Amino acid sequence: MKKSSDKPWNGCPVRYAAGILGDKWTLLILRDLLFKERRYFSDFMDDDETIATNILSDRLARLCDNGIVLKSRDVNDGKKYVYTLTEKGTDLIPMFTNMIIWSAKHDEQTQVGEEQVVNISKSKEGFRKRVLRQIKKLDQGILSRRP
Repeated sequence: MKKSSDKPWNGCPVRYAAGILGDKWTLLILRDLLFKERRYFSDFMDDDETIATNILSDRLARLCDNGIVLKSRDVNDGKKYVYTLTEKGTDLIPMFTNMIIWSAKHDEQTQVGEEQVVNISKSKEGFRKRVLRQIKKLDQGILSRRP
């Protein structure tokens, strides 16, 4: 039986998170699931960042393997899969909220309006709840559709 200290990250929370989330493609996929209403493989391919299909497949599989994303068959087209965030995935909203605020402060090219950043900063919990409601509404619509 392995002890906690035998884990490759030796109990360091930053190393654990970086091991799962620590590349730009993983973070961009999560951003798209959280904020851009992307749920299908083709949705991720239709982005300006132009991720390669093999990298997208790998990152989605890793997110699924780590319990952050759930992959299920589309109810209307059994050949397609729908990717949704698990509770572990939506628990990343505060991290993304802080990344938005930090980037807006330190990057002149960040495309988030100053008023939006102020509103997010004033009520991070309110922002988290709004994002969760949007995710739930979208996912319920996709997962409950019938032909």
